[in-house]
Amino acid sequence: MVRCIRVPKKDGESVRSRLVAADRLDLDSKIRAEDGFLLIPIIGDSFEDFEIIDRDLEVQVHKILDYTKVVKVPDDLREYLPSSFDVVGDVAMIKVPDELKHFKKEIGEALIEVNKNIRVVFHDYGVKGDFRIRDLEKIAGTGTSETVHREFGVNLYTDPSKVYFNPRLSSERARISRLVKDGETIIDMFAGVAPFGTVIGKLANPKVIYSIDLNPAAEHFAKLNAQKNRIKCIVPMTGDSSKLIYDLPMADRIIMNLPQIADRFLGFAMDRMKHGATAHMYKIIEREAFPSFCDALTEEMASKGHKIAIHSSELKTYSPTMSVYSMDVEKL
Repeated sequence: MVRCIRVPKKDGESVRSRLVAADRLDLDSKIRAEDGFLLIPIIGDSFEDFEIIDRDLEVQVHKILDYTKVVKVPDDLREYLPSSFDVVGDVAMIKVPDELKHFKKEIGEALIEVNKNIRVVFHDYGVKGDFRIRDLEKIAGTGTSETVHREFGVNLYTDPSKVYFNPRLSSERARISRLVKDGETIIDMFAGVAPFGTVIGKLANPKVIYSIDLNPAAEHFAKLNAQKNRIKCIVPMTGDSSKLIYDLPMADRIIMNLPQIADRFLGFAMDRMKHGATAHMYKIIEREAFPSFCDALTEEMASKGHKIAIHSSELKTYSPTMSVYSMDVEKL
């Protein structure tokens, strides 16, 4: 028998929340509906002024969400299990250290076991080449790496083995879309499958978004994303953005998601930006070096005839000493 309180259905959620806040909700038993009331299992003998009832309730089965709890690897190797992995749509990508290279299959199967939304798991050898494509090895699950990633009501069609896509910038894409004013001309210099353009085109009302990438496969997915999300303002282009940009109209906003070397292209972007326009640039750099990097970049742009103001924030940690920074570079 389980001790419960008898709560009117209309009050069920608020009472449950108060029980959770007080650490008094019995999480090992299921809540039951009975005659217009909810029988909510509690820890202790009473809660507030609710009627107390003892009932046989179903056992609440707890889902294991941490793959490290179920993966079958030797105990002396558990310390090497990766604590994070990327998920794009229903595709998971994980970097398996050398110490666990003989247990890649077990790691992949454990990820699928505890994450029902994951269809297939790949070992990620890293992003390589000019096209920034992930080198992937399938270790568990079914199907290919082509998938649909969903964020903010937008469906993004992609294939991490063919085109660049970073699922960890969803908040940045939403942030920038909120900054876009009606009728803007936007250029995305390193667009990949056009996630920035697709989210902006769905959530804002720009005039046109030129999505440029060196990889021909990116143009295919950019067109697909525009079509599937019914966005007409995206113009996908294949080629070198530092050259193509000079054939495009002056921009109100330029996106530069190439965090290793985007700053090398800032001069090209500034040449094609209106006064008052903003370039959204990302940079991976040592935290101690970032302030001097901003100063040097300001001086470099001044030598090219461009006065700028940099508004930055630290997005995430990249390594013990490095971070990824978001830089809104305004042309004054």
